Amino acid sequence: MNDDFKPAVKTLVDRFDAQIEEHRGDISLSIPRQHVVETCRTLRDELGFEMLIAITAVDYWPQQSPRFHMVYQLLSLHHNVRISLRVPLVGNYPTADSIECVYPNANWYERELWDMFGIRFEGHSDLRRIVMPYDWEGHPLRKDYPLGYEEVQFSFNYEEIDERKPYAKD
Repeated sequence: MNDDFKPAVKTLVDRFDAQIEEHRGDISLSIPRQHVVETCRTLRDELGFEMLIAITAVDYWPQQSPRFHMVYQLLSLHHNVRISLRVPLVGNYPTADSIECVYPNANWYERELWDMFGIRFEGHSDLRRIVMPYDWEGHPLRKDYPLGYEEVQFSFNYEEIDERKPYAKD
């Protein structure tokens, strides 16, 4: 990361109780869930990170504490610097505060995380499914979601699978 930003990142660490990690020049901050909105607002207003690039999540099931990590990717176009925020979430019914009030494009990312991981965003303007059908049960990117796959047919198991395969009636 640019040396000009190191004191600013140190300020974020002190102000929001963040943990800092640097890898090959990229900065990642692990912040508590309750400081997400203020951290994003500070990054946008004081440090010039005007663009939210992405929000995604990682599921560590069967681990419960934390069960999920949300990862926010922010970009400063003016300074050509990226920063990641990692937010740990505990339990099977995680919630986080929406950052839609800071970055309006978070609306779509947060809807996707609700749809795929079941992470609920407090204060979101329109939290509903965006990828899966509205009547879909469950959240497909959770590690405990049932796979529901068909066994792959190879030459060594052809007869065994062929017996169980459903065929159209003649």
